[in-house]
Amino acid sequence: MKKRKFSFGPATLVTAAFIGPGTVTVATKAGANFGFVLLWALVFSVVATMILQEMTARLGVVGRKGLGESIREQFTNPIAKALAVLLVISAIIVGNAAYEGGNIAGATLGIDAIFGEWFLAGTLNGWALLIGIIAFTLLWTGSYKLIERFLIAIVLLMSVSFLLTFIITKPDLSELYKGLLIPSLPDGATLTVIALIGTTVVPYNLFLHASSAKKKWHDEQDLPEARRDLWISIPLGGLITMAIISTAASAFFAKQIEINSAADMALSLEPLFGASAKYLMAIGLFSAGITSAITAPLASAYALAGLMNLGSDMRSYKFRAVWISILFTGVILASIGFKPISIIWFAQIANGLLLPIIAIFLLWTMNQSFLGKHKNSLLQNLLGGLVVLVTLMLSARSLLSAFDLL
Repeated sequence: MKKRKFSFGPATLVTAAFIGPGTVTVATKAGANFGFVLLWALVFSVVATMILQEMTARLGVVGRKGLGESIREQFTNPIAKALAVLLVISAIIVGNAAYEGGNIAGATLGIDAIFGEWFLAGTLNGWALLIGIIAFTLLWTGSYKLIERFLIAIVLLMSVSFLLTFIITKPDLSELYKGLLIPSLPDGATLTVIALIGTTVVPYNLFLHASSAKKKWHDEQDLPEARRDLWISIPLGGLITMAIISTAASAFFAKQIEINSAADMALSLEPLFGASAKYLMAIGLFSAGITSAITAPLASAYALAGLMNLGSDMRSYKFRAVWISILFTGVILASIGFKPISIIWFAQIANGLLLPIIAIFLLWTMNQSFLGKHKNSLLQNLLGGLVVLVTLMLSARSLLSAFDLL
């Protein structure tokens, strides 16, 4: 019975990471503009995430390696290794610094909806600084268990907030099931479908999950527990996103209401459904922002520590230096209201290249002999190959969009 006991673990960090302000905004726009019909794309993205994250769980639990460490060890050619390290540093470190500003800014939108704006010295966003301090305090403890428990609590809070808002809006269940089970692609929906998949299948989560699974569990006997964690936590994230899409569909679809961001949705729900929906959405948006604000710097530190052989001790000054730089940059960007267009443009290119490359490398790694009987089966390779194909399509879209060709 003890072995069958379930507790949330590292996969919750993955959920906390991909349910950020970007996902909330994309899901809001998907529901507001297309109703329930794009829910099938969310189902695909959740399944794709589970396929890749299951591989990283096996890599961490059985192989006892983080993904960054695995990249460093498997590349023997110095030129190939240098290129791989440069690419990952560019996309994960620089990209996460840019997106960290969005995570913290997104969390402040949730607080603004409840308490109003708070500026220090006229320009600095006080809420952004407060969120940065919370994230810094948790990460500085160097306690994986403390960070994990905090994120589990916030994810559960986020779940309750979005799901209750979903119930308040009373969605059309027949349309919801139709959207889940019958793929449909209305005119103008292609980029939204790609965005839904792209906000769920996140490259830095592959580094985060492998390293955190290695830290949480210690041998192959723990693999069933790691998988149970995965099978529950990732679908929970999908359920949250589904609630956001469905809420937007019920509240705004075909009603000629302009929704430009999730913050607009939080404010606009009040006259439609009373103050409760507004506050629940605001709490959910805050939770989404602060969880991603913690996991993005942590994932960056894990990735760079593995690539540069810096060790995975969360209390080491080298490990701390990485996440502090990411967090500090994000706080500054969110505090002064700076929109890092150029950095995000670069991050878009780097992540467009990184996602399929990391997915291909992960697939290759999972077929190596050091995993023994736990290396990929034929079915796992086929499913992984399908996900790689989709990531290549996402890469092409990301690059074309970055150069204004799409």
